[in-house]
Amino acid sequence: MSAPETAALVKEYRENGFAVAERLFDPNEVAELNAAITEILDVADIGSVAEVEPGDNGMARRIWSPTKQHRAFERAAANPRLLDQVEALIGPDILFHYSKLHLKAPQVGSVVDWHQDFAYYPHTNTDLVTALVYLDDTTTENSALQAVPGSHSRGLADHYVDGFFRGKVAGADAPDPSLAVAIEAPAGSVIFIHPLLLHYSSPNRSDRYRRAFLPAYRAADAYPIHFGAHAGHNEAGVRVLRGSASDTARVEAGAWRLPLAERPFGSLFQLQEGAETASAATGYATLEEAK
Repeated sequence: MSAPETAALVKEYRENGFAVAERLFDPNEVAELNAAITEILDVADIGSVAEVEPGDNGMARRIWSPTKQHRAFERAAANPRLLDQVEALIGPDILFHYSKLHLKAPQVGSVVDWHQDFAYYPHTNTDLVTALVYLDDTTTENSALQAVPGSHSRGLADHYVDGFFRGKVAGADAPDPSLAVAIEAPAGSVIFIHPLLLHYSSPNRSDRYRRAFLPAYRAADAYPIHFGAHAGHNEAGVRVLRGSASDTARVEAGAWRLPLAERPFGSLFQLQEGAETASAATGYATLEEAK
């Protein structure tokens, strides 16, 4: 991207809490990533490499840490064109935080309720950013990401339900859906998401996939303030991608409620759905563990 295009992206991100870089990845790169998905899922037991859709053990809805499962995703997360934009947003010292891959299958695609990423991973400051890479042409019909522009400037919303962290903003606290905009873009486009942006995605009711690769980054001086099991297990994979590490934690004023769940769970989906059957899940700290 040119310098003026990057400046416009930064302005959009600061004002709206998200910004779109269309076709940052070219068609060959997108094809390589989609082929990598096929390779990862080419196993006898899909549940061994992915989380499956409820009631369908043959349909994956999320691939865990794709950067650890295929070199194509590791390369994509460190793509210089991508990191140039991340640097413009959070500074020159960039840490890789974690990655995930959401697979919104045709006529399926689990819903993701309203939430802010920061609720799951509170840090000493908010210079964290997720890069959602569309791997399919994406419109409202096949579940484009929905977000409330400017919601990142309102602080951290309440993600507790009935006294426990549920990873979603529900009930009277949920945003008015009429305020949301659908972020439509062609395959290869990247949506940069501020950690305090309120966003969600609906089920995929179309006959097309909506696959999205999500590498997440943080400034080197943004340190986690909570080490529940889920948040803590990511730390082993945190590494410097650009610049250098920091021996200083930069702290923003504020109060961040910790993600203390009722029971262990394995993913955002399980948590928002109730995590009723999470026997072997690796989840966030529960209230019992925190006592």
